[in-house]
Amino acid sequence: MSTPKAGGLNQWAEIVASSLTWEQAHASLDHSVDGLAPALRGQRPPNYPHSAWELLDHIRRTQHDLLEFCTNPKYHEPKWPDDYWPGSPEPPSKTAWDECLATIRADAKSFAGFAVKNVATLTEKIPHGTGQTYLRTVLVAVDHASYHVGQIVAVRRLLGAWPS
Repeated sequence: MSTPKAGGLNQWAEIVASSLTWEQAHASLDHSVDGLAPALRGQRPPNYPHSAWELLDHIRRTQHDLLEFCTNPKYHEPKWPDDYWPGSPEPPSKTAWDECLATIRADAKSFAGFAVKNVATLTEKIPHGTGQTYLRTVLVAVDHASYHVGQIVAVRRLLGAWPS
């Protein structure tokens, strides 16, 4: 098996990094929340376990945890599930929604920068982990956000708040 050239590695890392925010086969995070009325952000549809707020804040908390896991040698794992989910279906304030989105975007940008900057070591194991690699953790962040973005779309559909 031949070793990829440095240019190829950089292109590969940029694709991985861009997957944190792309809208390819599904809605992006921004598209999933665009235009959702504030009054609906904390509503759980009948027979559905989460509101859009709960899902959004869960994405923020988990993405931040995964970023910390990759970048902080003194990483401390949060308590599951308490530290990964908000305590209420409704945002705690009028600005919490916007701040949550801003944090998700900033952490996604940091994660993308991490992937590109550390392309040569992405397949190495994280020293304080239990066998996880950096690449695996980036891909978990992508997969996790994608899954919950789909749930946000489902919540909006069930609430009659998804654009036709």
